[in-house]
Amino acid sequence: MNIIRAKKTLGQHFLIDKNIAQKISDSLILQTKENNESHKVIEVGGGTGFLTEFLEKKDIELSVVEIDSEAVDVLKMKFPNLINKIYHDNFLKMNIEQIAKAPLHIIGNFPYNISSQIFFKVLENRDKVSQVVCMIQKEVAARICSEKGNKVYGILSVLLQAFYDVEYLFTVSETVFDPPPKVKSAVIRLVRKEKNILNCNEKLLFQIVKATFNHRRKIIRNTLKSVVGELDKNIENELLLKRPEQLGVEDFNDLTNFAEKMSLKNDMEGEIAK
Repeated sequence: MNIIRAKKTLGQHFLIDKNIAQKISDSLILQTKENNESHKVIEVGGGTGFLTEFLEKKDIELSVVEIDSEAVDVLKMKFPNLINKIYHDNFLKMNIEQIAKAPLHIIGNFPYNISSQIFFKVLENRDKVSQVVCMIQKEVAARICSEKGNKVYGILSVLLQAFYDVEYLFTVSETVFDPPPKVKSAVIRLVRKEKNILNCNEKLLFQIVKATFNHRRKIIRNTLKSVVGELDKNIENELLLKRPEQLGVEDFNDLTNFAEKMSLKNDMEGEIAK
């Protein structure tokens, strides 16, 4: 029985199954480090401490971020050794390097209502975050791990797979939470790719992926113009005739390079016309 009442406004569903907490904790890959340094791990949303209990036992430098003041009080009472590493704050608004220096790992039972925002935060800090292990809504997990050609393949699928190796680990029943959600959950793992597979303007890549998937039923030619301007009808590129869900990460890489050339061309023509 939790001594904290779950708050709908915070999307709270407290984990109450220690076996699941153990499995999530064990899903964190921790390679041996040189100089006996500890792995730096941030738990997002400590809640009642079910996962924290297993993480505290690991040979890691653990920090916990929790937005709920009641939960923070409980966590500090349960884990006195972490009292200076429990932060009462909004993870989405924090500078994560003020908590732990890179490279760092992120783990947690993410609230459903902000899970996508957490992943965009990870992407913003992709040079610092080497691994993410998290429990999220099953549908979101399937979307992130989806391959091109699938109807659930989308913005997060492309952007996360561009920088991380993603893996769907296991499905979690509604019954392991209090209160139980109306949907199933899943645990996934993201591990930063050892080599950058992109050779394009990453800022432009983000713009193109978002612009094209915001109109996913249209072919690329019709949505790319919102990023680079009008395209000459005589320009031929097979990627322009496809819809975004048909393009993999490498395709979007190529499309970004093409779009950058077209944008520069349009800029030059605009200058000449002045």
